[in-house]
Amino acid sequence: MGSRELAERMSPGEATQSGARPADRHGLLKHSREFLDFFWDIAKPEQETRLAATEKLLEYLRGRPKGSEMKYALKRLITGLGVARETARPCYSLALAQLLQSFEDLPLCSILQQIQEKYDLHQVKKTMLRPALFANLFGVLALFQSGRLVKDQEALMKSVKLLQALAQYQNHLQEQPRKALVDILSEVSVATLQEILPEVLKADLNTILSSPEQLELFLLAQQKVPSKLKKLVGSVNLFSNENVPRLVNVLKMAASSVKKDRKLPAIALDLLRLALKEDKFPQFWKEVVEQGLLKMQFWPASYLCFRLLGAALPLLTKEQLQLVLRGDVIRHYGEHVCTAKLPKQFKFAPEMEDYVGTFLEGCQDDPERQLAVLAAFSSVTNQGLPVAPTFWRVVRFLSPLALQGYVAWLRDMFLQPDLDSLVDFSTNNQKKAQDASLHVPERAVSRLRKWIIFRLVSIVDSLHLEMEEALTAQVARFCLFHAFFVTKKPTSQIPETKQPFSFPLESQAREAASSAFFSLLQTLSTQLKQAPDQTRGGQPWTYHLVQFADLLLNHSHNVTTVTPFSAQQRQAWDRMLQTLKELEAHSSEARAAAFQHLLLLVGIHLLKSPAESCDLLGDIQTCIRKSLGEKPRRSRTKAIDPQEPPWVEVLVEILLALLTQPSHLMRQMARSVFGHICSHLTPRALQLILDVLNPETSEDEDHVVVTDDSDERRLKGAEVLPAWGVGQSERSREDEEEMRGGGSEEEERDGDCLDQGFREQLMSVAGKALGGEDSEDEEELGDEAMMALDQSLASLFAEQKLRVQARRDEKNKLQKEKALRRDFQIRVLDLVEVLVTKQPENALVLELLEPLLSIIRRSLRSSSSKQEQDLLHKTARIFTHHLCRARRYCHDLGERAEALHAQVERLVQQAGRQPDSPTALYHFNASLYLLRVLKGNTAEGCVRETREKQKAGTDPSTMPTGPQAASCLDLNLVTRVYSSALSSFLTKRNSPLTVPMFLSLFSRHPLLCKSLLPILVQHVTGPVRPRHQACLLLQKTLSMREVRSCFEDPEWKQLMGQVLAKVTENLRVLGEAQTKAEHQQALSSLELLNVLFRTCKQEKLTLDLTVLLGVLQGQQQSLQQGAHSTGSSRLHDLYWQAMKTLGVQRPKLEKKGAKEVPSATQSPISKKRKKKGFLPETKKRKKRKSEDGTLAEDGTPAATGGSQPPSMGRKKRKRTKAKVPAQANGTPAAKSPAPGTPTLSPSTPAKSPELQKKNQKPSQVNGAPRSPWNLQAKSTLRRLSLVIRSPSLLQSGAKKKKTLRFTISSPKK
Repeated sequence: MGSRELAERMSPGEATQSGARPADRHGLLKHSREFLDFFWDIAKPEQETRLAATEKLLEYLRGRPKGSEMKYALKRLITGLGVARETARPCYSLALAQLLQSFEDLPLCSILQQIQEKYDLHQVKKTMLRPALFANLFGVLALFQSGRLVKDQEALMKSVKLLQALAQYQNHLQEQPRKALVDILSEVSVATLQEILPEVLKADLNTILSSPEQLELFLLAQQKVPSKLKKLVGSVNLFSNENVPRLVNVLKMAASSVKKDRKLPAIALDLLRLALKEDKFPQFWKEVVEQGLLKMQFWPASYLCFRLLGAALPLLTKEQLQLVLRGDVIRHYGEHVCTAKLPKQFKFAPEMEDYVGTFLEGCQDDPERQLAVLAAFSSVTNQGLPVAPTFWRVVRFLSPLALQGYVAWLRDMFLQPDLDSLVDFSTNNQKKAQDASLHVPERAVSRLRKWIIFRLVSIVDSLHLEMEEALTAQVARFCLFHAFFVTKKPTSQIPETKQPFSFPLESQAREAASSAFFSLLQTLSTQLKQAPDQTRGGQPWTYHLVQFADLLLNHSHNVTTVTPFSAQQRQAWDRMLQTLKELEAHSSEARAAAFQHLLLLVGIHLLKSPAESCDLLGDIQTCIRKSLGEKPRRSRTKAIDPQEPPWVEVLVEILLALLTQPSHLMRQMARSVFGHICSHLTPRALQLILDVLNPETSEDEDHVVVTDDSDERRLKGAEVLPAWGVGQSERSREDEEEMRGGGSEEEERDGDCLDQGFREQLMSVAGKALGGEDSEDEEELGDEAMMALDQSLASLFAEQKLRVQARRDEKNKLQKEKALRRDFQIRVLDLVEVLVTKQPENALVLELLEPLLSIIRRSLRSSSSKQEQDLLHKTARIFTHHLCRARRYCHDLGERAEALHAQVERLVQQAGRQPDSPTALYHFNASLYLLRVLKGNTAEGCVRETREKQKAGTDPSTMPTGPQAASCLDLNLVTRVYSSALSSFLTKRNSPLTVPMFLSLFSRHPLLCKSLLPILVQHVTGPVRPRHQACLLLQKTLSMREVRSCFEDPEWKQLMGQVLAKVTENLRVLGEAQTKAEHQQALSSLELLNVLFRTCKQEKLTLDLTVLLGVLQGQQQSLQQGAHSTGSSRLHDLYWQAMKTLGVQRPKLEKKGAKEVPSATQSPISKKRKKKGFLPETKKRKKRKSEDGTLAEDGTPAATGGSQPPSMGRKKRKRTKAKVPAQANGTPAAKSPAPGTPTLSPSTPAKSPELQKKNQKPSQVNGAPRSPWNLQAKSTLRRLSLVIRSPSLLQSGAKKKKTLRFTISSPKK
């Protein structure tokens, strides 16, 4: 279209006046194609594409501001305003706005006139009315968005009139024209608004209150030109009793209009500001909002009330806030929070949190208003339970004074709940409930106190780094006091005793306070960089809380514990304080800090459960005294001394007992303490941990009872019970259930009902009525007998039902116990992780291998539940990352070397017997870890034993030399072990061992690999599967630098020759594969051959490849016969890759449909092409000479282009065509040499030729290389490639002999 317009604008005379006009027209056409694409991209739905197209269009037009492109662009954009695609109209409108903004010389009135002419509402057809209406609307919006409309008075007036005309078409445009009018008038000046106002606003109050847009226009005029509005309309009171219903309807329409946008309508906020300005806010809030919108039972109107509440918070005074935050709106908001629980339901709580957070952040200098708002939202309760979450994050915006006030308010509400100050409500379902106990004040107080205590803890949790230390101490003391103590008589020394309860503190609230207190301890004991668990005095928070508890215990006349202390328990408390003082003398030691933490936590637990914690405190104190009283060890070997004092074992038992509690605080404390005592660990102490992890331990061993939250948690200390609580029969039953997978409840019910015992009882009760053969007996039974029979059967089935339920309960109990045991094992694994992380050089770490492998095997077999998965993942992570891959390991084995060798053998055998590869991999990695330990240890005993073997007549060549001789590793033994595993892997069909396992072994222990390589070489020519696996292993192994460093040069060359000979033997059957396995075997052999070539090239080895080349060339015909079989492309690629290395280039494939080469018997006439059609001259190739018709000197046609020797340039090929016959398909000719013709023997090495000069043509030799493959120098490599790439040697004639001598025996230059 653009090029057509350009052509129309030029006159015929203009077209002929300039000689450059055709070039210009071609350039304009080129630009127009690019130009037109902009308009297609502008209408695309992707925003980035639209913006980029608009920017490119503007940049294009800036270079041609006066050209025809500008007119076309305006015409095209105006046309786009009324397209049928509704999504494209705003795109064209935005592009037109940016165009008008960039080119201010374009008159707006002219653009508006073009729009009205294009879409004349009076002349448009009825079917095109809707697009025309939207075109006019988007045209005005484009003028407004350009930013120039408010400056152009004439265009502004025309646009206002057009919008007023469009406002009549509400069926199509709804209220969009009025909204656009309000937006435009809000940007104009006061003078302009005074001039336009009489035309846009009618002096009729009914019209003003008919729509949100009219009311918004009225409010705009009242704000900017009140005097003009008063003259026009008069004095208007919008909040009068007559106008309130109309305002409610207008706000309802506004709420419906923003239903999808989920935002506050501007008209609502304007009315709120007007009510505040006229001091009519209470009337507006009560009559319009609460009595009007809120009573409609219309959720969009309710959401408008909620948003108006949130937006009004920064605008209200403290008294107005009290009015708003205790009314029906916030109560209705609480009901919404309680009932909106389903996933797909709209939840307003996050939006309200944003409103409250914005308000708190904006009034940091007014703590009273902050406190009023936060306390008001915390007072919205559902039968005493606040709807605000305990972890509400808005507290981070509170000022310090407001935070102190809020904490004080929470404490006061906990002690003396003021139920009348709460905005309490009940949901519809709660109102329908007839239970009177749900509506008593005591229940509401209990629910409120539980929420308050956890709210206090969450405040410290989120703000403990920013909170003042005194405020944190107040919260901690408050929780501790009301969790474990009771006031007998108030005293001034303890402020907590001066605060009486208006409602007695029930036991449930105390349990909640106890739970919250230990959660608070977890927060205060978190170890961060700034050590937040310590106060300014340098002592931990737990120490100060213990001192506070001691103060309370000393005031026995004023305060008593909830659970009274006995004399023995009080002595244990006093001894704990004495031990803490003794630990202060060792404060410089990290171990003392861990012991102090343990002692403090168990001491605080003495307040919760005195009977269980009393014995633990005594054992801990004894262990601490023994630990700190010992002299420091000089070496790590004493850690396994059997004379080690038993305090470590006792302390480990205590830690295991503490880990039974589902407390993260106890879990962290156990990790910390065990990290300081693991260097003193004894085998017996380690066995205590392993007995927990190993479920197959004897029943005589002592273990730990695992409990959950519903049971009574009992800490037995050194006196502990069996861990599992089930016998061997129960464990076997669980294993059977896991293997069986369980059945459905119906199957269990049927099986239970049909057991033999129940059948016998049923038959005995039924008697003849069920067991008789005649039906007449049933008729003889009377009514009384039938009733008795029914009663007996009913009781029998009831008893059977109870038995079935008892079995199910027993099964559920066993499953619950199993879940608790698994959870306990996961926690105990923390101790194992600490040991292998902090003491990797400890010899006891070696004892962890097989227990961890046992857990992995069991979890892999029955990893159905989430707990089993967690146990498996954690055990595998510890085993793999912290143990097998650790950089440090044990360097002092002592007398363990022989046992470790036996363990290596056992692990390798177990790996070969596993049902799957993942399990076998863990066992194999464990053996590699032990190999690394043995290799890294030096022992004089091992060297002495080696010398004795040498004296006994053992072959000294098999003994390790160098650094290997000084290690504990018995190379002969482990070689025998891994050779057996390797043979099993190569011969066993479904072996769990894999290639990566042995590659890892070879890379880590190359000396062992050197001993195992003969097995691989032996299996290269074996059956199909061993051959494939052996080739794969050799491919990777021969490329390893670690393996190459273990061989001397002659040994390495001999190994390469052996492998090459085996591969050559395999390649004799190349191309004869019939099965997939045989095909894979051929692939692996060729891949190994190419690896050999690369290795020899890198090592510059000299090998005789004459036999190999003959074998490969001999199998080319059979390989070509199967060229179209499945998977043959990869085989051909590998074959020709090897042949390329040997100097034979891959022949070029002929194009499909190419003419065959004419035979020698054909006449020259038959060689001419038959003309089969017309080919234009422009399509014919220039300077092309057919090579098919080129004849050799003997009159026979030369080979086709697909069988030419490697390319040497066009001129060089022309020179050699008449002299050298071509090699067909890269293979020797089928003819044998003529009798008497002298030829070179394949076994006779040829003389080394020198490189020719660049301008001298290299001659070609018919035949394969005679000399061995010498890769020791670059010049030799080049000579080899030159010789190998020549044609076949099997051509006959004296001329060939002369050419051969010239190529190989060329003189030195």
